[in-house]
Amino acid sequence: MVLVAVFGVALLVAVLLSGLAARTVLSNSLLFLVGGALVSDGFLGLIHITPDSGIVSVTADLALFAVLFTDGMHVSLPKIRANWKNPARALGLGMPLAFVFMGLAAHFLAGLDSTTAFLVGAVLAPTDPVFASAIVGRSEVPAKLRQLLNVESGINDGLALPVVLMLIAASGPTAGTADAAPGAIAVELLLGLVFGIALPLVVNALVRFRLLGAESKLQPLLPLATGIILYAACHLTHANPYLAAFSAGAVLAHVSPEAKASFEPLGEALAELAKFAALLVFGALLTPRLFVDLPLGGYAVVILAIVLIRPASLLLSLLGTRISRRERLVAAWFGPKGLASVVYGLLVLQSGIPQAKEASTLIAVCIAFSIIAHSSTDAPIARAFDVEDLAGIPAADDDADSAETQAAQAAGETGGT
Repeated sequence: MVLVAVFGVALLVAVLLSGLAARTVLSNSLLFLVGGALVSDGFLGLIHITPDSGIVSVTADLALFAVLFTDGMHVSLPKIRANWKNPARALGLGMPLAFVFMGLAAHFLAGLDSTTAFLVGAVLAPTDPVFASAIVGRSEVPAKLRQLLNVESGINDGLALPVVLMLIAASGPTAGTADAAPGAIAVELLLGLVFGIALPLVVNALVRFRLLGAESKLQPLLPLATGIILYAACHLTHANPYLAAFSAGAVLAHVSPEAKASFEPLGEALAELAKFAALLVFGALLTPRLFVDLPLGGYAVVILAIVLIRPASLLLSLLGTRISRRERLVAAWFGPKGLASVVYGLLVLQSGIPQAKEASTLIAVCIAFSIIAHSSTDAPIARAFDVEDLAGIPAADDDADSAETQAAQAAGETGGT
């Protein structure tokens, strides 16, 4: 109950400060991260959570699934067919480059053996748009940029998992290495994609039967039921839930725009709640000892990962594209390490490989620094695209401009008559 109470207090504070956070470097994500750290064993000692606690993996897994499901609904399949090259470049070239550069840095600077170092690279290669919501979620931001970041982050989580599993198996004797066989991994990915496409189509077909149909006030629950069934089906069959979630959201929005419109407010709220819960739990793992255990070489890897490796990898992958220089720079910066890296980092820690503790410490510190850096810079950078009214309240200058515009229009209409 203490954890529930802490979450409720943090949620109340986040809501009260949300208007300010949307206009400044203050971040709701950072609030939950710091809140979790403060009430953990490292500080106040109100809650006791360890990396092997079930609540850690469950909250991270649920949050990632919920976020990817709602993110998929923001994807326009016709637009992807027309503009697939930029996301394909980011996934096919940018992500492998980030993986290789991260592996080399972890090996030569952090002292990890080569296999474990590239395992760290695979865990930290996926990006997460959750901590760049002011960029990805704003219609005023150029569509190409939003689509690039959304599609890249939605798909790369599922693509990274097979590499993570195979490198865990290659790093040492672990339980369940049969799951890391290439054939098993291919089946998991294929099943996730099939479930993600088929289930929304089946649900949409059922809704169109003459005797069936959702009452208006219950319509938002239809996509929610689809997501719950999909989540359970993936875990029961070992299908890839992240690829399934993103593809299901995209297909559902395509075949049933009315379902998307009715579910969007509820879905966004649920995804935010799941994300905040996962951040609170993850923050509880960030004890002072964790940061002390990471050597200076590890901190060098963390800094390089955030300010050089991701930006350089994506910029190289986007050479020759028609995306403007400013959009390329923003896309390169927003490569946050988020909930997928948390889930995969827990797999590493629980794997029993020889350098599991060193690798998971590096991963956890990198995720924490990434959340701080990216979640506190999304709103200021969104302002660079003339994104106003981030909190739903126009600024004073906007009111003045609007009044002048209305006066000018009124004068024009009077003169015309």
